[in-house]
Amino acid sequence: MKKRLFGKHLDFYEAIATLVGTTIGAGIFGIPYVVAKSGILSGVICLVILGFVVLMMNLYVGEICLRTKKTHQIAGFAEIYLGKNGKTIMALITVFSIVGALIAYIIGEGQVLSAIFGGSPFFFSMLFFVIASFLLYFDLGAIEKAELYLSFFMIFVIAVIIAISFGHINMENLSNLSFGNIFLPYGVILFALVGASAIPGMEKELQYNKQKLKKAIIIGTLIPFVVYFLFMVAVVGVTGLATTEIATIGLGQKIGEYMILLGNIFPIFSMSTSFLALGLALKWMLHYDYRWHHSIAWFATCITPLLLFFAGAKSFIEVIGITGAVAGGLEGIMIILIAKKAKEKCDEAPLYSIPIPLLLQIILIILFVLGIVYQFVKF
Repeated sequence: MKKRLFGKHLDFYEAIATLVGTTIGAGIFGIPYVVAKSGILSGVICLVILGFVVLMMNLYVGEICLRTKKTHQIAGFAEIYLGKNGKTIMALITVFSIVGALIAYIIGEGQVLSAIFGGSPFFFSMLFFVIASFLLYFDLGAIEKAELYLSFFMIFVIAVIIAISFGHINMENLSNLSFGNIFLPYGVILFALVGASAIPGMEKELQYNKQKLKKAIIIGTLIPFVVYFLFMVAVVGVTGLATTEIATIGLGQKIGEYMILLGNIFPIFSMSTSFLALGLALKWMLHYDYRWHHSIAWFATCITPLLLFFAGAKSFIEVIGITGAVAGGLEGIMIILIAKKAKEKCDEAPLYSIPIPLLLQIILIILFVLGIVYQFVKF
């Protein structure tokens, strides 16, 4: 009984940790670049608007979980409330999102390793891909848990980087504003903020304390928002228009050798574990959900991002921008549709309910659609 009560006391913090760990990832390293190009004001506005939108999406997913008896992922909810076509669409969005992230990590690893050791980013991208693909062949389930804990170590490292960087800020770097790039941060910031896939797991962790799910979602969404805000102000304040696509590379060049090591060694591990965790998720989906042979599922998981990399996907920012705008936008639209149906047809009365008036639906869907169109036109 004591163990159960102790677990009930901790499950609230574990649920928050799950959402924070899922949300904060390699996307943070791209935010300062697009904000430097657009101007800090437009970056802040974009972060605030998308932060609110993502908070709403996360709360809608939480409500959907509470309205449904069994635990499902978002694709499962799509099947229940939108039918088999809904599940298929959601599965395709998931595949697009994962593949886009895998490409970004191949590119990012090459750039970071090149910044530390010198040499060609392409060589290091290929070296990383070969090693990571070899590891992906084996079902290393511990990688997913390692990524969660690494995310919290990442917050600590980012806090150190922010603290050091604030002593080197040039206020002139925070006064830039480019109207031609004012919407540039959209896709990258959305990529960095999306974490709705963690919420069904949060509900499961709070099975004895479900009345706290709403509060856990709000806190778990706000923590990444605050971290991103401080990080982008600190980095853009130091590097200005010289901000690099992987923000810590330019930060190291500006502050000194110790920042090169501190700022870039950690992204190596962060992107590596993210690549393996997402790669495993895609491989398992193809193998278990669609009954592909293990080797074929592994080959498809690895070869798809590699072919797209060779086809011309060479920019870290472009890849995460398009992935965030398209996958994040389409997922947002699907969540709105699922939430609307769940309010009409559900198994249980939820512990909380978030209004979803027609006008809000229209505004959010238009925002997501325009974001997708803009990202393709821009890049």
